[in-house]
Amino acid sequence: MLQTIAHYGCHFLLPLAVALVFYKSNWKYAYFIMILGMLIDLDHLLATPIFDPNRCSINFHPLHTYYAMGVYVLLLIPKTTRLIGLGLVIHIFSDVVDCSLM
Repeated sequence: MLQTIAHYGCHFLLPLAVALVFYKSNWKYAYFIMILGMLIDLDHLLATPIFDPNRCSINFHPLHTYYAMGVYVLLLIPKTTRLIGLGLVIHIFSDVVDCSLM
């Protein structure tokens, strides 16, 4: 139960905190863009079974590989893709937290 709270807390509350602190005047837009980082979980549809509570996503699913993470970090550099990159990096961080609690 604690693992689930930590995992989804990081997925939804951490982007909200970042949006409220660093994008005060546009926090709703920033939060929405960062939440779109959840879409990388669509790669779970390629796995059998689709959901396995004991499986670590990191380096298992295609959009959760170390190569993909490198791209996500690079998205942080240009200002035009920074929010997307933040959402993706926060998503991966949340999954790392989840794996460490297993």
